[in-house]
Amino acid sequence: MQLKTSLSPIIDIQKKRQEKDLAELQSLIQAHFLQRRKDEELIALVNRIEKRRAKRAEQQASGQTRCEFLERKKQDEDAIHAKKKKALTNMTHQYVGIQQKSEGRKGAKKQTKREKKKKILADRRKPLSVDHLNDDKLTDKANELWQCLMQLEAEKYDLNEKLKRQKYDVTTTFTYLQVAFETLWSFCQPQFLSH
Repeated sequence: MQLKTSLSPIIDIQKKRQEKDLAELQSLIQAHFLQRRKDEELIALVNRIEKRRAKRAEQQASGQTRCEFLERKKQDEDAIHAKKKKALTNMTHQYVGIQQKSEGRKGAKKQTKREKKKKILADRRKPLSVDHLNDDKLTDKANELWQCLMQLEAEKYDLNEKLKRQKYDVTTTFTYLQVAFETLWSFCQPQFLSH
């Protein structure tokens, strides 16, 4: 019995040591699993960052290819426009040449804008001979001229209003096109594509 009592403190010490070792082992296991979970989260985060970078690089590359495509398309359109313009100019020169030849045969010369304007004004201006008219006919002539003047003023007003409206339409269309072009251009900028 004495042996049992003398071993009892040793056994207690061993039990305490085992419990202490077990507690340390459990804390090490918990620390290991916590570290492992953090490492897994870090790896998942790194993978997500890499995927985002790859996606952003792909978007940027597709954006650059879109800008390159738009630039090539514009160059192609410009080339087509230049070809059309050249063909139209050639056709016009050919037509003018044919027309001049036919006019040369008739002996008529081409009227300039100034000559056309003079002709129109001469047709509108009627000679005013009032020396032989009596008072009633002078009054009628004055009324007729007044009506003609009012008609010309009305036409002038209508044409001025039409001109104002056309200027407004041109200005608004130009502004709209300018905003549309700036918006389209901003999509092709590298700063926009990188965000």
